[in-house]
Amino acid sequence: MSLTLASKLPAGGVSIFAVMTRLANELGAINLSQGYPDFDCAPELVDAVARYMRSGHNQYAPMPGVLALREALAVKIERLYGRRYDPVNEITITTGATEGLFTSLTALVRPGDEVLLFQPVYDSYVPAVELSGGIPRFVTLRAPDYRVDWDEVRRTISPRTRVIVVNSPHNPTATVWSHDDLLELERIVQQTDAVVIADEVYEHIVFDGVRHRSVASYPGLAARAIVISSFGKTYTTTGWKVGYCAAPPALTSLLQGVHQWIVFSVNGAVQMGYADMVASDPECEAVTVFYQRKRDLFLSLIEGSKFRPLDSQGTFFQLLDYSNISADRDDEFAIWMTKTHGVASIPLSPFLHGGERAGRVVRFCFAKRDETLQRAAERLCRI
Repeated sequence: MSLTLASKLPAGGVSIFAVMTRLANELGAINLSQGYPDFDCAPELVDAVARYMRSGHNQYAPMPGVLALREALAVKIERLYGRRYDPVNEITITTGATEGLFTSLTALVRPGDEVLLFQPVYDSYVPAVELSGGIPRFVTLRAPDYRVDWDEVRRTISPRTRVIVVNSPHNPTATVWSHDDLLELERIVQQTDAVVIADEVYEHIVFDGVRHRSVASYPGLAARAIVISSFGKTYTTTGWKVGYCAAPPALTSLLQGVHQWIVFSVNGAVQMGYADMVASDPECEAVTVFYQRKRDLFLSLIEGSKFRPLDSQGTFFQLLDYSNISADRDDEFAIWMTKTHGVASIPLSPFLHGGERAGRVVRFCFAKRDETLQRAAERLCRI
């Protein structure tokens, strides 16, 4: 008997990150495409996790997360952003921010609901919306500054808008929302029934004195928001896949009702290790300094090349305009550069929908060892 199989995501395909990383690996290219460091995390974090494993934290952790970690996060969020979340009823530990986003959207979106997304949009958002029967509606952030057009936001919102997803610092454009942006969003949502989902995984990676402003700091937003962050970017542990959601009790109850059927619980020993790190240094100022130096190094190394850097305010990504090199589409250029010059990047076109064009811009990850950046820059300067 033959089976008739049809994907629930027929337009999904394979993630651009997997495509470019596979191509880089096949060709032996320097991989500045996928957003992960090529250096290790702090030894004390590994030691802490090993210590907790040896002391018996190897069975199911509580479904909402280890209490010590939730308590440390409650202190951190209050200290940095001024809102106190109850660690028992308002914080949930998830299998990375991606699971937090998927769980939140699954809990909130019903067939026919509209979800407002700002594009270029991180590639996991749209599939999560569509799997719940939701309809993505897009507001486009346009080069060169990728700022929000709030009039376009107002035109896009409708009575069917169920969720507004915001991402700051923003992947892939490396922009950071301002105080005025958050105030404008706060004003707009008061006239709607929409819930805000805030993806803030790069909260500690901001540059040049720019301040990350969390949705948690704005009472009119926080009261109807799920604020999501992650430990992977902050602690150089992207492969451990642990994140968290902070939200009022009613929203927390909804997302935990879905979370329990997806993963139920997250690695307990890893949570305990993170709890020690968060409690000892809630501000993570050294992370900001570290990545500012990485960004500045990368920019200095490609100075004199034909690439034109766009402003990178946050994340560990740098957009480069290649208009002086080629008129090719960004996906064609990224593949050509990987094959011909041995440096992999990420085109922006896969982050865009509805016929929007990315322009001649590609994204590079500078969360790499200095010698990796130096070797990559030497190749980029020869183009």
